[in-house]
Amino acid sequence: MWRPVVVCLSLLAADPSQAQDLIRLARIADIPDQYVGGEMLRAVYAKLNIRLEFEDLPGKRALALSSAGAVDGEIQRIGTLSRDYPTLIQVTPAINYIEPAVFATKLRFVVAGWDSIRDYSIGIVRGVGSSEAGTRDMARVTAAASLDNMVRMLDADRFDVMVTDLFSGLVAVRKLNLQARIYPLSPPLERIHIYHYLHERHRDLVPKVGKVIAQMEASGELAALREALVKQVLATP
Repeated sequence: MWRPVVVCLSLLAADPSQAQDLIRLARIADIPDQYVGGEMLRAVYAKLNIRLEFEDLPGKRALALSSAGAVDGEIQRIGTLSRDYPTLIQVTPAINYIEPAVFATKLRFVVAGWDSIRDYSIGIVRGVGSSEAGTRDMARVTAAASLDNMVRMLDADRFDVMVTDLFSGLVAVRKLNLQARIYPLSPPLERIHIYHYLHERHRDLVPKVGKVIAQMEASGELAALREALVKQVLATP
């Protein structure tokens, strides 16, 4: 997992050492954007004097535990999550966004939405809701256990293209030193706003967290923090 040395400490409003409460959130393992979203939420919860811890898990396992209340919620998921997991309550406004993108090794074409990849064999990461929703009903979809695993499978020509959020894909490809072979196609498939979720036992906390997110969004603090975190992850060897 990524460990930026400095994350714009002036953006954090409270000293975590003084936090009186603890919230444990599921974090999809080895997904760079989940790291960024988690650190954004750390800043949000610091303003409420609440400390965060993260449980790194595969995507499906994360949902099983968070929806059962074994952990307190999810860092960030797509907006329709509560439809399938009603015990998870969406916190609004959105905490982050992702841009699902197509990566390839041989193909070159202009991406025109999800239907433009329908005729190809596609790799996705199991449990990543945006990828599962976007490729639903497509004939040749392979679900990999992790992002790194999917990148290696694409490198081995196990499928024609892979789909992951653009930022996470770039980080994973560089991590595995495959930049000369694997590249993103343009433009991204779409931009999706993603939301923080808390288990229903924390129902009273939901509006408080949402209020802080809204304030940080309005002030530009949230966007500045995201930009700083993305730059630091991309710059980390």
